[in-house]
Amino acid sequence: MESAGERVLVNFFYAQPVGHAVEALHYCHGHHAADPGRRVSIALNANTVTELAGFCPFVERAYAIDHPFLEPCADSDARLAALPRHFDWVLDDGRRHQPFQLEAFPGMRDYYAASDRRLVAARRRTFAGNREAGYVPHRQLRLELPAAARRAAAQRLGDPGGPRIAVMPAGSGEPALYPSARSWALVLDALAEARPGVRFVLVGRIAAGDDRRTATSVAARDLEALLAHPTRPVDAFGLPLAEQLAIVEACDVFLAPHTGFGLAALAVATPWLALSGGRWFEYFFNRVPFRSVIPDVGRYPCFTQFAPADVRPDGDDVPRTPSMSRARIREDLPRLVTAAGELIDGSLTYEDALRDYFAALLAAHGGDASAIWSIDGVHRDYIGAG
Repeated sequence: MESAGERVLVNFFYAQPVGHAVEALHYCHGHHAADPGRRVSIALNANTVTELAGFCPFVERAYAIDHPFLEPCADSDARLAALPRHFDWVLDDGRRHQPFQLEAFPGMRDYYAASDRRLVAARRRTFAGNREAGYVPHRQLRLELPAAARRAAAQRLGDPGGPRIAVMPAGSGEPALYPSARSWALVLDALAEARPGVRFVLVGRIAAGDDRRTATSVAARDLEALLAHPTRPVDAFGLPLAEQLAIVEACDVFLAPHTGFGLAALAVATPWLALSGGRWFEYFFNRVPFRSVIPDVGRYPCFTQFAPADVRPDGDDVPRTPSMSRARIREDLPRLVTAAGELIDGSLTYEDALRDYFAALLAAHGGDASAIWSIDGVHRDYIGAG
């Protein structure tokens, strides 16, 4: 499908975590790949990392929409006034067609109702990723970071002297969904013993003032404890986004629980070693090797998605979900060390990573393929329709 200069809007107003912005840019990339002459724009929640669009040369324009997501909005039409009305294609986030999402997030409901009133599609309005709209699935998204950010990252990291592992100790959810500082110390100890000379870099973001962007759910005292680890990790917390991404890009592995920043790590071609568990399983695949270490779900239940997480006492500072408990972390240390070694050494292929992951994820769901989903339906080639 080729039409010179078609104007395409990927209309992707959703929650503000980093990963959703990466999802949207992945769709922009696939729709642009179907016809490189297209002029692709994107509409994003203003509270997400809209600057990521600036690292994607195939995106002509990004529109940051200042609109509530959780709460209803009485002036939605006015908030969309800066968004152009006319495009050839308007491609919405498919979540807008899920009634439970609209019920759970009234601000999202009101945004899409207002966008229905405002936007006019000359060709068609449909969902992002629809192949009938011209789309190439499962393309590798690669963020093109500014040279200045890469220079700053190289200066901060210095001479590698050994493998580098970027560590994000938590995502943006409640602290109960992530390991404690004591558990992370066990992980760093085990990796340092297995890989003498390894260097750790701590990345993340501390919330500041009334900034509504997502932040890393780690207490200041826990961050201080991790920075005091005998390996003396490099402190990259709070740096500008471009520099943090450049730091992750310069590392051999990105190690973290499930977090939207993991999608960004894959988008700078750094393998993600996911300490899987919590509410969400990993669903974005970018032709970069990865490992997701899934717990024994019989002992450490997880993947509750929108349902409340099962939170229990852990013997640490706060109760937490069993899949992030110290017992689970200790039990899976050998698997984490082995997976880190595979990714550092480059011995794991992308296809093997997909095959192994989906087999483990299917087992974790008791063989129920219908419970599994992924962007572009990548899982279907490995476990059948879901």
